[in-house]
Amino acid sequence: MTDEPRRETLIEHITGTFGELTATEKHAARVLLDNYPMAGLATAASFAAEAGVSAPTILRLVDKLGFNGYAQFQARLLGELEARLQSPLERANGPGLEESGAHFVHRYAAAAHDNLTSTVNHLPATEIEAVSQLLMDERRKIYLLGGRFSGALAQLFHAHLHAVRGNVQHVSGQSTAWPEHLIDMKRRDVVLVFDFRRYQKDIVGFAEDAARRGATVVLFTDQWRSPAAKVSRHVLSSRVETPSRWDSAVAPLMLVESIIAMVTDQRWDRVESRIKDLETLQTQLHRQSG
Repeated sequence: MTDEPRRETLIEHITGTFGELTATEKHAARVLLDNYPMAGLATAASFAAEAGVSAPTILRLVDKLGFNGYAQFQARLLGELEARLQSPLERANGPGLEESGAHFVHRYAAAAHDNLTSTVNHLPATEIEAVSQLLMDERRKIYLLGGRFSGALAQLFHAHLHAVRGNVQHVSGQSTAWPEHLIDMKRRDVVLVFDFRRYQKDIVGFAEDAARRGATVVLFTDQWRSPAAKVSRHVLSSRVETPSRWDSAVAPLMLVESIIAMVTDQRWDRVESRIKDLETLQTQLHRQSG
C-alpha cells in the first residue's frame, strides 16, 4: 500500500475496495469491520473460523488490500489501534504544525477542509439519506447521546431536531440515570450516538443495550470507528485529525448540519407549520415575562 501524507485508514480502504472482493472475501471483510480491529489481530486461522471462511480466503483478502503478508496487515491494525487510544498528551503534533510559511490558522483551516473532503469521499450518500429517512418518521422516538466533548454535537442536533419534529429526547447527565431512557425504548426507536476517540465505555454500553431492545442505532464516529459500530445499523465516520494535539469537530458537525438540512427541506410543509407555532409560543412567553 502507498503511504500518503494523510493516508486513508484501513477501514476506509476496505470499504473502497469492496467492489473488487469475492462473496466470501466480502463476508470476511464485514466480520473484520464489525469487530474492528480485534478480528484481524487474531491468527489467520482464528479470523477465518470467526468469519466462517477458509484461511486461504483471509490471505487472499489481505493480498487484495495491498499487504505483503498477514504480518504486515496486523502491523497496520496495531498502528491504528494505538491511534484510537491516544490522548492529547500522547499525540505528536499533527502535520504541518512546526512548518514555516503560512500562518497556523491557514494550515489548520486547510487540514479542516481536507477532513471535510475526505469524509464526504469515503461516506456513501446513501447512508446520509437512510439516516435522514429514519429521522423523518415521526412514529419513531429519537434519542441522542454524546460523550465528554461530542455531547455538544448531540445537544446541537437535539435542539434542531426538536424544532422540526416532536418525540426527540436528549440523553444527558450521569450515566447512572441513562437506564431511565432505556426502559421505555421500543423497537421502532432510533438512537443517535456520538463517540470519538478515546471511546467511552458507558456510551458503547448504552448503544449495546439499545440494540438489544431492538432500537436502530446510528453511530457518529471518527475514521477508526468506535466499538459501538458493531451494534450500529448505520455508521457515519468523519475525519478528525488536525495539525494539533486536539481532534476536530468540523467534519462531524458538517454531517449533523447536512442531515438537519435534508430533514427540514424534505418535509418543509410540516416543519414550517411547527416552527410558526413555536415562534408564536415564544413571542407569547416573552410578552408575559416582559
